[in-house]
Amino acid sequence: MADIASLFVTKLYRAALDGVDVRDLSKSCRAIAADDVAGQAWSKEKNYRGYTSYASLDDLPKRDPSMAALVKVLDKHAAAFARELHLEFGGRKLKLDSIWINVLEPGGVHSGHIHPHSVLSGTFYVETPPGSSALKLEDPRHPMMMAAPMRSEDAPESERTFVYVTPKAGEVLMWESFVRHEVPANAAKKPRISISFNYA
Repeated sequence: MADIASLFVTKLYRAALDGVDVRDLSKSCRAIAADDVAGQAWSKEKNYRGYTSYASLDDLPKRDPSMAALVKVLDKHAAAFARELHLEFGGRKLKLDSIWINVLEPGGVHSGHIHPHSVLSGTFYVETPPGSSALKLEDPRHPMMMAAPMRSEDAPESERTFVYVTPKAGEVLMWESFVRHEVPANAAKKPRISISFNYA
């Protein structure tokens, strides 16, 4: 009988964050979004349906106590995920490189992309009303598959080309930054609020 091994596994980290006040974060996200004129302008210019602080604010943990508290918890989870991935940093430590708010209005999307200058990327979910977008993850080998046929409909999740993960408020999802991901159209009747981040 043939021996079949699974090689080059891509891992997704998922956890509910204890000790994080989602209500406080929700208020903070909404207040910052309302005050950030530069972020509003950038979002409008880029046709982002909603608001993101991605290109306008780089000091959220200093700006808001609830963001600082979130980062403390995220640091522990990022370190745990790095250990699970057997990453070797040569005596250095992972450090939060960037963090930003996303308020995705109904119908809003975020097209497929990677985070090329980071080690780990992820999102903490603040508000996920019914119908909120899932996170769509793509097999990193996909651009090199060329003549590969489609996967069967009953293929296990680990064998699919695309995987959709529906997050819950209070959860964090993390992946290695080379994994291409996107947010399909938000079918909720209310905004989907999240906080994304990178570790380098």
